[in-house]
Amino acid sequence: MSELDQRRFLRATAPAAAVAAGGSVAAFRAAKPGLSPAAQRVAAQPVAPAYSPIVLAGFVRMIEFGLTALVGLAVYFGYVFPTNGFDAYYLAAIGFITVMAVLAFQAADIYHVPAFRMTATQCVRLVPAWTIVFFVAMAIAFFAKFEGMFSRVWLAGYWGGGLAVLLAFRLGLSALVRHWTREGRLERRAVIVGGGDAGEALVRSLAAQKDSDVRLIGVFDDRGEDRSPPVCGGLPKLGTVDDLVEFARRTRVDLVLFSLPISAERRILQMLKKLWVLPVDIRLSAHANQLRFRPRAYSYIGNLPVLDVFDKPITDWDVVMKWLFDKIVGGLLLLAAAPVMALVALAIKLDSPGPVLFRQKRYGFNNELIEVFKFRSMYVDQCDATASKLVTKGDPRVTRVGRFIRKTSLDELPQLFNVVFKGNLSLVGPRPHAVHAKAADALYDEAVDGYFARHRVKPGITGWAQVNGWRGETDTQEKIQRRVEHDLYYIENWSLLFDLYILLKTPFALAKSENAY
Repeated sequence: MSELDQRRFLRATAPAAAVAAGGSVAAFRAAKPGLSPAAQRVAAQPVAPAYSPIVLAGFVRMIEFGLTALVGLAVYFGYVFPTNGFDAYYLAAIGFITVMAVLAFQAADIYHVPAFRMTATQCVRLVPAWTIVFFVAMAIAFFAKFEGMFSRVWLAGYWGGGLAVLLAFRLGLSALVRHWTREGRLERRAVIVGGGDAGEALVRSLAAQKDSDVRLIGVFDDRGEDRSPPVCGGLPKLGTVDDLVEFARRTRVDLVLFSLPISAERRILQMLKKLWVLPVDIRLSAHANQLRFRPRAYSYIGNLPVLDVFDKPITDWDVVMKWLFDKIVGGLLLLAAAPVMALVALAIKLDSPGPVLFRQKRYGFNNELIEVFKFRSMYVDQCDATASKLVTKGDPRVTRVGRFIRKTSLDELPQLFNVVFKGNLSLVGPRPHAVHAKAADALYDEAVDGYFARHRVKPGITGWAQVNGWRGETDTQEKIQRRVEHDLYYIENWSLLFDLYILLKTPFALAKSENAY
């Protein structure tokens, strides 16, 4: 279990996943009123979006690097430059000190969220770390016989000014981090799967952790109250594992912790078949297991050993890089496409009465319903906002201009507004399908087991399936099956270079438009 390969697991469990998880639209909708009153109350509570502690620590490093460099330059240009003019070795010294400062603060262990919260602790560690950097710099200058090249006033001003700026920044950071902590932005909302004695032991272990970022919100268990009481370690039992799928659609869940022992492998696999479609981290607690692995086989929540089963795709810095890619490249593409979009809009207006843009409800990240923009390609009175009927070759609902823009995918260009302004689409990702889209008279999620697993990432304008020829009409279940297979491959193998490759390949794929009507 500790070396569970995600791709093999998906292939092995996907055929049973939709049935086991209640994955169809009908089951998905039927599950909503089935949540217990306690689960509904928890899901209805307002929850702020989470901030990544890894990204936050990275930004703090970059800010402090910039602050220390700016202080050194300010003292240099304020005192040294007016009398001595430009001296490149001062800039080299500033670069050395700023790099060494970040490394020293890392060694002092003040680049993590618990340290950010503790004002006194981080300040006590920061002062000697900053001072040691200057002692090291002076020692190097002395032994290299460079000490006479640097102004003592500049050195003292740099040390004192830098220390004052860094302490002021850390005081402000502490206040901000405590505020974010109260809002729940720096915590992982977790649920426990499996109650009873094992669940209570897990709750106690997590409660004993100091400065833990895990906030437990409830327990889910398929067993009855005789084996799994309604309260577990002070946490309410919110429902079954089937309910957890719907619960995670309604509120933010970051982490699922199994309290079950490894010996319950069959039961764990049955539950994983239901939960693998969710964009969450799934961990198997090892605190109660008699079978012990080497320490490096585990990851840890505080000092609680856990086995990694699934990781949420595209997290931390990957989210930042993908967001920047979408905004920068998407903005440039929007500017480049503006003249073409204007011509298409004019052609639509002249061809048939009605609005130029068409809005369609589609499934987005974590099955959230989003509104996607397209150029209108059908007559107004025959527009199909839910895509309940597939567009076929020679479809009379499609206008003359509509046939051309659908064939060339120009009707998709307004989705750049979704990427750049609304942020509910990416440039690259699994295509967002309309809620009633069908393949051979079956809803997509009914035609493909585990279909909703493709919603673990934000959908995109183009994707790996599209550039491999799986676009256009889905008149057979095999076509949508192949789309989903390509989407899951993309999710498992995502990288920024992969996104760029797909984007560059898209124009060539659009030239092969035999399946688009």
